[in-house]
Formats: sequence, structure tokens, C-alpha cells
Amino acid sequence: MIRIAIVDDHAIVRAGLRQFFADQPDFAVVAEAANGREALDIVRAGEIDVMVLDISMPEQNGVDTLAAIKLRAAELPVLILSGFPEAHYATTLLRQGASGYLNKDCEPEEIVKAIRTVFRGRKYISAGLAERLAEGLVAGGDKPLHEQLSERELQVFLRLAQGQTIGHLADNLSLSVKTVSTYRSRVMDKMGLESNSDLTYYALKNGLIQ
Repeated sequence: MIRIAIVDDHAIVRAGLRQFFADQPDFAVVAEAANGREALDIVRAGEIDVMVLDISMPEQNGVDTLAAIKLRAAELPVLILSGFPEAHYATTLLRQGASGYLNKDCEPEEIVKAIRTVFRGRKYISAGLAERLAEGLVAGGDKPLHEQLSERELQVFLRLAQGQTIGHLADNLSLSVKTVSTYRSRVMDKMGLESNSDLTYYALKNGLIQ
């Protein structure tokens, strides 16, 4: 039996997944959460085999949550199920520890296949993402600017783009203001941007925030 946790801030999404998973003889939904903090409580309990995680959530988004999960339970398979298209986040989050990435528009059967795949310790890459990765190799591997950021740099970038101040960001990530300022400078340098407004514009233009 594959013990699954569903993490999504929309109750109707959780209910739909729970109902569909109930038809799978090897699936058992044993935990649910509406935000990243609740997801970490589930991880600490240590009673799950796979976590299905959304990106866009209140309090702590999926990017931050994935990073925190990997610090506490590096071997736990995390399947990202997001409203954001694969092109926006998939390669970045796979590089940062996600076991798979699916858009919520995918067929339900593909979610089932993905969960079984990551449960076996393998990565799940959809046909669309595989094609995109192959095209990137043929084109010389040029990456979007945000895909060149480290895990922590991406966290800082997304929070700044959403309007958080450096002080607030430092408190949320348990870092010093000086450290966050250093990360901000690195992000600006790597992305060739000059202001927080530039970060927000880039994030909106590339569909990284809503």
C-alpha cells in the first residue's frame, strides 16, 4: 500500500484527488494539508510514502516547502502537482529534489502512474517535459534566467517578486538581513536585473507568480 499525503490549499482539489485515489487498490490517502507548514508537520510524523504537493499556497509556498522537506526527509518522494505549466517550474524543482512534476490539467491516470513511479524511487517526467528537455539539449542547453538560480536564490527571488521586504524575508527563512541581501545581489547579478520591480515583472511575465 502506498501511503499518500495531499497538500493543496483548495479543499475541492484535495477532495477530488482523495476520491480518485480511493479507486486505486494500492493507494491510501493518510494525510492532508492546506499549506506548507501543515505539510512539514506531516513529514515530521513520518507516516507517508509519497507527498503530492502544490506550489501556490498561503504562508509557505511549494518551493519553500520542498526545500524544507528535503532538509528533514531527503528520501521522501515529492510529486509536484501544480496549476503552473511545466515550462515554468518543472526543471528547476526536479533539480532541487522533486521526484516529478505534473500540471493539474493532466489526465488523472497520469497522476496515478507518476505516484507509482516515484514510490519506486524513480523520477517521473511527462512526455511533454521530456520533449522540452530534449529540445533544450538540441538548442545548446540555454536555460531561462530563473533556472540558473540555486535553491536558496530561487526562494529569495520568488519572495522578493511577491513584494516581501528583506527584513520579513529574513525572518521567514531564519536568515540574517545581511545574508538575504547577499542572496538578493546574487539573484540580480545572475538575472541581469536592477530592482525588485524588475524581479516582479520577470516573475509575472514568465508565469512564476500569480
